[in-house]
Amino acid sequence: MSRSWIAVASANHVRIGRKAGFMQVCHGKAAPLKRSAPSDRVIYYSPTETFGGTDRLQAFTAIGMIEEKEAYQVEVHPGFRPWRRDVAWWRATEAPIRPLLGRLSFTSDRAGWGYRLRFGLFEIDNDDAELIAEAMFSEPLAHVARTRTTVPMQGSLAF
Repeated sequence: MSRSWIAVASANHVRIGRKAGFMQVCHGKAAPLKRSAPSDRVIYYSPTETFGGTDRLQAFTAIGMIEEKEAYQVEVHPGFRPWRRDVAWWRATEAPIRPLLGRLSFTSDRAGWGYRLRFGLFEIDNDDAELIAEAMFSEPLAHVARTRTTVPMQGSLAF
């Protein structure tokens, strides 16, 4: 049975991963990624537009399906070798979280709705995932072959 996950990163970092076909969480740690499996759904939530920024976004910014390949490490620059997983990203629009507060089980505590988002990657139930997917008007894209390359990233590269 496939599962659904919320991953957290700034929107600019999510867009880099989306363009190159990968996900990366928790400053590149392997353990969170290894909890996920092929065919699991992943939805990115972005609290800000830029990493470390004060430019609040609070929106779901990407949705896709984890591919068959296991988690792997890449060298982004000397001393930084984050772990990643390949994802088949779906066509979707960014969707603000505020209209969904109280409807998502992980935000049922209105006062502390953002608490679970501090974990970087956490499992959600499929009903929540469907609600978010609907808000994003998501649909799977046709599988596209891509060339694996190291993608230069802005900032500290630590998403």
